[in-house]
Amino acid sequence: MDCGRGLHRGHRARRPVLADRPGDRGWRAARHPTRRFASALLSPGCVAPGGAGGQHDLRAFAVKKSNGPMTSKTSPGGQLPVTFSALRYPNFRRWFIGQALSLMGSWMQWVAQGWVVYELTGSKLALGTISFIGSVPTLFLMLPAGAVADRIPKRRLMLITQSAMMVLALALAALAATGLLQVWHIAVLAFCSGIANSFDAPARQSLAVEMVEDRRDLQNAVALNSTMFNLARIVGPAIGGYVLAFLGSAWCFALNGLSFVAVLVALAGMRLPGVVQASRSEHLLKQVNVGLRYVWDTALVRSLIALVGVSSLFGFFYSVLMPVFAAEVLAVGEAGLGALNAAVGAGALVGSLTVASLTRSRHKSVLLYIGSLIFPVALIVFAFSRSFSASLACLVVVGFGFISQGATANTLVQSIVPDELRGRVMSVYSLVFFGTAPFSSLLAGSLAQAFGPTAAVLTGAVVTLACALFLLMTSQGLRTAAR
Repeated sequence: MDCGRGLHRGHRARRPVLADRPGDRGWRAARHPTRRFASALLSPGCVAPGGAGGQHDLRAFAVKKSNGPMTSKTSPGGQLPVTFSALRYPNFRRWFIGQALSLMGSWMQWVAQGWVVYELTGSKLALGTISFIGSVPTLFLMLPAGAVADRIPKRRLMLITQSAMMVLALALAALAATGLLQVWHIAVLAFCSGIANSFDAPARQSLAVEMVEDRRDLQNAVALNSTMFNLARIVGPAIGGYVLAFLGSAWCFALNGLSFVAVLVALAGMRLPGVVQASRSEHLLKQVNVGLRYVWDTALVRSLIALVGVSSLFGFFYSVLMPVFAAEVLAVGEAGLGALNAAVGAGALVGSLTVASLTRSRHKSVLLYIGSLIFPVALIVFAFSRSFSASLACLVVVGFGFISQGATANTLVQSIVPDELRGRVMSVYSLVFFGTAPFSSLLAGSLAQAFGPTAAVLTGAVVTLACALFLLMTSQGLRTAAR
C-alpha cells in the first residue's frame, strides 16, 4: 500500500497533494530519528524515511500486514510461490505481459540498429556515436522528468511516451523498407526516442509501487520487472538476429513498432489507487532540487546510486561493442550477435529470479556484493576469450552479476524513498543508469578505435571492479544494508 491509501473500492476520492518542501513531515522524518519513528506510527503502510545523517535502519521499515499465512514457498495470500507473488495483483499481471512483449520488440530493434550502423559505416566509433546521440536527452531531461512524474499520474505519462516511441519505430521501419535509410536518419530518430525515454524511465521505474498493494511485495515486483526485461533480452535478440539475417532490418523495426500495442493496452486497462503527489504550484526546478538533496543526504541511497552508476559507465563497454565482437573477434555473424546478447539475458534472467525468490530473506542484500564483484570479473575473462562457447558462458555470468546488483539496489532505493519523492529519486537512479550511456558509448568507441575492442572492454571491467571494491569497503550504508 502507499501513503495515499484509504481509498475504498467503488469510491472516488481526490488525490492528496503534498508540497514537498524541506519543512514537510516526510523531509523532517528523513533527518530526525524521533520524527522518523512518529512518521512510521502515523502511516503504518508507508516506509519510513532515513534517520539522522541520512543513515537507514532497514529493520525499522513499517509494512502492511499480510492477509494470510506466509511460508517459504507461498506468497502472503498462499496462492503463488514467493518468487511470483507480485503476479497476484491484476495491474501488475497486465503490465508484466504487455511490457514483456514490447521489450522483445525493443531488443530486436537494438540488434538490427547496431548491425545496420556498422554495415553502413564500418566504423566502431559510429556505433558509440549513435548510442551517444540517443542518450544525450537523458542528461538534460531526466531530472525534470522525474519531477513531472511526481506531479501527474504515471500511467497517463507513460501512455504518451510509449505512443511516441511506437511512432518512431514505425518511421524507422518505413525508411528501411523503402531503401532510404541513412545513418543520419538513425541518429535523428535515436535522439527523439531518447527524449521520450527520458520522461518514460522515471515513471516506469516507480510505477511498481502503485501496482502492488502490499509493500512487502515491492522487491518481488522489482525483481519480476527485471525478469521480464531479461526474458525479453533472451528472446528478443535471438529472434532479432534471425529476422535480420533472413528478412532484413525493416522487419525488426516494424515488429518493434507493433509490439508497443501490447504495453499500451496493458496501461489503458489499469485501475490504480490514488498516491501522494507533489504540488503543481511549486516551481519545477525547486522540486528537482528537493529530490537531489534527499539523495545526497541519505547515505544508503547515495551509495547505491553511485555503485550502479559506476557499473553503467564503465561496465557496459562490451554492450556497445558487441557487433564488433560478433563480426571480427569471434566471427559469428548476425545470428551469433543475437546469441551473445541472449546469453547476457539468460544470466540476467537467472539473477532476477534469484532476487525474486529471496524477497523475504534477511540476507537478500548480500546479492548486492556478489553481483558487484562477479560482473566485472566475468567481463575481464570475456575480453580475452576467443571461443564462442566460452564467450557465451562469460556473458551469462555478466548478466547474472549485473542484474543481481541492479535489482537489489533498485529495491533498496524504492523501499526507502517516500511516495511524494519517488519520481525524482528514481529519475536520479535512471539518470546514472541511462545518462551515463552517452559517455560510456563514446569511451567504448574511442578506446576500441584506438586500441581494439579487447583493450576497451578490459579497461572498463578493471575500472568497474576497482570502483566497486572501493565503494563496498568504504560505504557504511552499503555495509548496513548487507547485514
